[in-house]
Amino acid sequence: MIHIVLYRPEKPQNTGNIMRTCVAINAILDIVGPLTFSIDSKDLKRVGMDYIDDLKMNYFEDYDAFLKAYPNQEVFYVTRYSNKVYSSFDFHDIIKDIFVMFGRESTGIPHEILKEHPDHLLRLPMVPNARSLNLSNCVAIVAYEILRQQNFYNLSTHEARKGEDFLYKEKK
Repeated sequence: MIHIVLYRPEKPQNTGNIMRTCVAINAILDIVGPLTFSIDSKDLKRVGMDYIDDLKMNYFEDYDAFLKAYPNQEVFYVTRYSNKVYSSFDFHDIIKDIFVMFGRESTGIPHEILKEHPDHLLRLPMVPNARSLNLSNCVAIVAYEILRQQNFYNLSTHEARKGEDFLYKEKK
């Protein structure tokens, strides 16, 4: 199971988009607080739409509470300070829980945390002058790389709701 871990997210719109992504890929969302907005936020619910009802989510008051809940768990940390690209990690094991932490929109993951896990830091490549990508985009990129390596296990690879041939049977 994929765990998307948000470290103290600041923007409800990003968090709402990430909630939708987590539901669509059957991932668990772990939020490490404290938060600068309410989980009951109108913006969060608008962006998350009705997907929020199906979301598997855990909230932790702080990073220590997160670590206590998942002792000895391997966590990967997304940061611009890594020299290893996200696609160079091996995520093929569908049995193993995979935890990927993403930092705050303004400051990322604290450097003290990153320094403790040098072999578990990963980055998304971008031009040298860019500081960052949008948080919800980063989550989707990394999550789908994990899923690609797992051959999209338990995900539909065809149109399941309207039928596989819907596009060609559609009336003109």
